[in-house]
Amino acid sequence: MKSKSLSVETFLASVFGVGFIPYAPGTYGSIVAAAIYLLLPQMLFSGKGWLWYTGFLVILIALAVWLSSKAEKKLGPDAPQIVIDEVCGFFLSVLLLPKSFLMAVYALVIFRALDIAKPFPIKISQKLPRGWGIVIDDLIAGVYTNILIHFIKLIAPKFFG
Repeated sequence: MKSKSLSVETFLASVFGVGFIPYAPGTYGSIVAAAIYLLLPQMLFSGKGWLWYTGFLVILIALAVWLSSKAEKKLGPDAPQIVIDEVCGFFLSVLLLPKSFLMAVYALVIFRALDIAKPFPIKISQKLPRGWGIVIDDLIAGVYTNILIHFIKLIAPKFFG
């Protein structure tokens, strides 16, 4: 394992140190993402707000790949302290879905379950080089979560309140 001294990149990749919580740092990173989601303005989740949300997400993903690559040099390959990938995955899991507290809870639970279980091709995607291997598995889990929630909304819309 490499040095754990905290650089700016490592601090940001750990989402302001959240990734250094000793037990289940990925879950804590996802909880932070859900909290940020709940604080975002409602206008980002309808109409042209989706364009702003999507643009922000694309920039966040690019930044996450870069920060994860830098942090990995200090912390080692796919270090659990790097949780910015969970933030990206969670934000992707709620893309084009209505904003609500229940949506945050369902997305959080489903996203974490998929991120931990790593169904195909999530586990394989972790072999990609540098920050891509760290971030892409959470993006795939986010896509799976999003599709699953859209499907549940279609067949059981009352499930979301």
